[in-house]
Amino acid sequence: MSPTSGRKNVLAIVLAGGEGKRLMPLTADRAKPAVPFGGIYRLIDFALSNVVNSGYLKVVVLTQYKSHSLDRHVTTTWRMSTLLGNYVTPVPAQQRVGKRWYLGSADAIYQSLNLLTDEKPDIVVVVGADHVYRMDFSQMVEDHVASGAGCTVAAIRQPISLADQFGVIDVDPASPSAIRAFLEKPKDPVGLPDAPHEVLASMGNYVFTADALRDAVTRDAERELSKHDMGGDIVPWFVDRSESAVYDYRDNDVVGSTERDRDYWRDVGTMRSYYDAHMDLVSPLPEFNLYNNAWPIYTDHGPHPPAKLVEGADGAHPTAFNSILSPGVVVTGGTVSKSVLSPAVRVEAGAEVSNSVLLPGVRIGAGAVVRNAILDKNVEVPPGVEIGVDLEADRTAGYVVDDGITVLAKEQKVRG
Repeated sequence: MSPTSGRKNVLAIVLAGGEGKRLMPLTADRAKPAVPFGGIYRLIDFALSNVVNSGYLKVVVLTQYKSHSLDRHVTTTWRMSTLLGNYVTPVPAQQRVGKRWYLGSADAIYQSLNLLTDEKPDIVVVVGADHVYRMDFSQMVEDHVASGAGCTVAAIRQPISLADQFGVIDVDPASPSAIRAFLEKPKDPVGLPDAPHEVLASMGNYVFTADALRDAVTRDAERELSKHDMGGDIVPWFVDRSESAVYDYRDNDVVGSTERDRDYWRDVGTMRSYYDAHMDLVSPLPEFNLYNNAWPIYTDHGPHPPAKLVEGADGAHPTAFNSILSPGVVVTGGTVSKSVLSPAVRVEAGAEVSNSVLLPGVRIGAGAVVRNAILDKNVEVPPGVEIGVDLEADRTAGYVVDDGITVLAKEQKVRG
């Protein structure tokens, strides 16, 4: 018998067509999964790293909205061994079933069923592309196979007070791994049998038996009133047939994780959550550990030299603390605190950058001040200009001010 004859053939599908309206203007020129994060990464790198670290090396990325930046990143970064038949490949909307684009996440899979026909998987792992976390999907697949369910939903415990912000999984007290109902942002949920103050919120990650997934999305495509959504339509379809199971994220053990970061999961879909996740990274003891080399987050940040801190022309010393300095960063006699500086950022003499996120190629001129801000790619702040200091002045200048954070779009002009 072949050593692999009893092994399940697994295909991973990453849903990366998200528009990310709440992250405007960061998503004005790119899909949400392509938004930079943590200095050198893109959001999609976390989902893809989790998939490949789990041992699943046949991966398709379904894209749609402003996908050029995302497609380029995936094709240039995520290269597998073709000798072993492995791949990570972006698949754009192709209008295979009619002259229309994807109507929802379930429709994206329905219109891409040719991928299942070609690969012939036993199991399909479906994950979102815009969350920050670590997860070993092989453990979830094992639970799914053992349960005999057609669909398993990954869920994270959340305070019951936040239930109206999530899709909530109501479990059967007599069988806590079985889903009794899937509730979309419920107002009066029932707590968990073992933790009445908590609910199980869907993480947007699923495992399906391949034939069951094919049947579900095909039937869904025929329903005129469906929103063609994985969480809102497909999961309830399995629940109604008693063919669904839940996987508690708390039970997932990622190698190298600690008690502090093992349950970390963030939906960075708003400017505040995106900003706060960055501020966690630069804290002295962050919740999310970027330095877990046993479960690396893979990416490609380009051919940049090491970061460099040098004196200014007047001999002023540079200062940087509680910050992330990516490759290619040069701080010349400036001050950087509690900030994330992406590749090729420049901070000139006398400039002050604090509590901010600077995306690739940003230039901060001499004596400029940037506070509580997110500056997108290639923004140039002229010498002496202040951003994030006076929010009303920022609004008057045409900058986005979102929940107390000043945000500048990619290559947005800043007047001196």
